[in-house]
Amino acid sequence: MKAKTPKINPIFSSKKPAIDVPVAVSRITNTLEKAGFEAYIVGGCVRDSILKKTPKDWDVTTNATPEEIIPLFEKTFYENPYGTVGVVNEDVSDETLKTVEITPYRIESGYSDNRRPDKVTFSKDIHDDLKRRDFTINALAYNVSSETLLDDHKGQKDLTERIIRTVGGSEERFGEDALRILRAVRFHAELGFEIDPETQVGIEKTKHLLAKISKERIRDEFTKIIMSDNPMNGLIMAQKFGILDYISPIFTKTIGIEQNQAHSFDVWNHILRTLQHSADKKWPLHVRLTALLHDISKPESRRKSPEGDWTFYGHEVVGARTAERFLNDLKYPKDLVELVTKLVRWHMFFSDTEQISLSAVRRMVANVGKEYIWDLMNVRACDRIGTGRPKEDPYRLRKYKAMIEEAMNDPISVGMLKIDGKKLMEVTNTTPGPKIGYILHALLEEVIEEPTKNTSEYLENRATELVKMSENELKTLGESGKEKKEEEAEKQIGEIRKKYWVK
Repeated sequence: MKAKTPKINPIFSSKKPAIDVPVAVSRITNTLEKAGFEAYIVGGCVRDSILKKTPKDWDVTTNATPEEIIPLFEKTFYENPYGTVGVVNEDVSDETLKTVEITPYRIESGYSDNRRPDKVTFSKDIHDDLKRRDFTINALAYNVSSETLLDDHKGQKDLTERIIRTVGGSEERFGEDALRILRAVRFHAELGFEIDPETQVGIEKTKHLLAKISKERIRDEFTKIIMSDNPMNGLIMAQKFGILDYISPIFTKTIGIEQNQAHSFDVWNHILRTLQHSADKKWPLHVRLTALLHDISKPESRRKSPEGDWTFYGHEVVGARTAERFLNDLKYPKDLVELVTKLVRWHMFFSDTEQISLSAVRRMVANVGKEYIWDLMNVRACDRIGTGRPKEDPYRLRKYKAMIEEAMNDPISVGMLKIDGKKLMEVTNTTPGPKIGYILHALLEEVIEEPTKNTSEYLENRATELVKMSENELKTLGESGKEKKEEEAEKQIGEIRKKYWVK
């Protein structure tokens, strides 16, 4: 069938230099046009291409219906009420091109839940589709074959002027989907654009609608803010608009909480700067979340010392629990919750090289895990920068790294002992049971204190002595250090909760 030239009758259009469209995408638009339909790439991929950024995904819009789209492609999926068909490109390695979504031109109406349209009608007019877009910079459509850019709402002008502006009335747009409020903040963080005054007014008037948005959708936008190049600016903007509490009230309570002389900022500004340094370093999500949450419970643990200075004893213990509740509330994956909670709990460890013993470092490696101990170090470096200090203190970092590398070569778990349960039963002539585990943990405690004891000869001889002890004695011996630390932590938590209203 002869290709059909798209009908172009825009409010504003322009002939621009061709956007660099990947072959996997142009192949899709060409297929649609050869079948007699219109086809445009649309939205964020057009915006990012104009800004010379690499698009995170590619979207196509067309006047074809899902039933007309599906037969044109070898592998598709269609599992939504909005007409979006996913086309799978199995012959590409780029993850952003593995799936390209094609959506028919749409007219949406009725947003009774302030989240999604009550009714979706397919249209034959591209301009109907551009009207429903959230922001002008996203209401751009580009036809690959004719190299024509459709810009009904002056999105190019806003791109040039670095402005985030809604398509049409801001109250109406945010009323349709309140998550767009967080999207505006996210684009501010990602692009460094300002939010225009009228759009800000719309945010102020509709921000209460965020209470209707699911935690999962809030989590997704929050994550994108955290993973942007300027998460600090994004959260400052969220504070300015009074929408932090819709993410979580744990953040607003840190604002204005004065710290001791080691810090140049209050808790809020400190955690923002710690987060920003983690973004500057391009650290992954779990490190950035830890950077943001590491001092989150300082408000609850703050008290005056006899000398009149502020202290925050136990804030890392309480903070780990606060972080866990927050991450669970936003429905983050279990593994991520556990990891961030662990890093928050132990972030205070690397504080003074003169007071840290090598055996303590070994225990820390055991607590955090070899694969994450360097992330803990990275959090500590970000924490230091967040205090307002000009550098990460190279000497301390070198000292810490040396101690960690030495500890990494020493046993930090039962599995690294030069004796296992089978051998232990053999040399002690005992049968399987809890006592074997207690003996192994008692041996580990000795080896952590003195790694040179990790030899088969010493451990076998020592095991023959330990086996004569009762299970209770062995359990006490093997877990004494752990129990003492947990007892002290619980004692601190109890005191803090009683005095500072922590539930």
